[in-house]
Amino acid sequence: MSELAGRVAVVTGGASGLGEGLVRRFVAEGAQVMIGDVDKDRGTALAEELGAHTEFLTTDVADQEQVAALVSAGVERFGGLHVMVNNAGVSGTMHRRFLDDDLADFHKVMGVNVLGVMAGTREAARYMADNGGGSILNLTSIGGIQAGGGVMTYRASKAAVIQFTKSAAIELAHHEIRVNAIAPGNIRTAIVAKSASEEDRQRIEEFEANIRAQMRADRPLKREGTVEDVAEAALYFATDRSRYVTGTVLPIDGGTVAGKVIVRKEKR
Repeated sequence: MSELAGRVAVVTGGASGLGEGLVRRFVAEGAQVMIGDVDKDRGTALAEELGAHTEFLTTDVADQEQVAALVSAGVERFGGLHVMVNNAGVSGTMHRRFLDDDLADFHKVMGVNVLGVMAGTREAARYMADNGGGSILNLTSIGGIQAGGGVMTYRASKAAVIQFTKSAAIELAHHEIRVNAIAPGNIRTAIVAKSASEEDRQRIEEFEANIRAQMRADRPLKREGTVEDVAEAALYFATDRSRYVTGTVLPIDGGTVAGKVIVRKEKR
């Protein structure tokens, strides 16, 4: 349990959900982790729980100056930066159909999901380029790979993260900086419900339950994905196991992106 011993990581959106899972796994593997999140209470509590290996800084990744401050704080506090995880994300409001979407949250979603990833990559790469390279991991979604209905701005933002990740991987390779992405799917988190209005929460939870049931029936692996499944993949990209891997997008989705299960009737 020491694959990240001596390494320093910055994780945005690290106070809860997938980000918290990554922080916990990185610390368990010996890393020192700088946590950035808008949720001061949960971020502070997590850092206090995990002790001297972590520190928290309130960070809105849609603000480039705050992202720069987070990276600088991590370097100053722990003496370097080896792994940058751009995890912070929001889903936006779910509408029954796109024709009803007023796009009121477009700038917020793009600011967090795209600008936040780009700023985090840039700030980490500026340090890594002068200090022997490193690994940058961006969190996208299978919603950015497969077309589908609902949360259209979210889908567009996650598709943008994929294209940016591959482009950044090409440009930064000569600095020995690897840039990869993980595309989770079917992982239960509170991102959609948390962003919804109170009156829509029950409807969204019911909708999500129906969608999950349908996706479970269609995908090859029937069990639900967990935060730990994503953390395992993040650990791979954070370590030297992936030293010859860059520009990759890895779905963690039980085979959803691969295709639907084909049910064959037995011949009599």
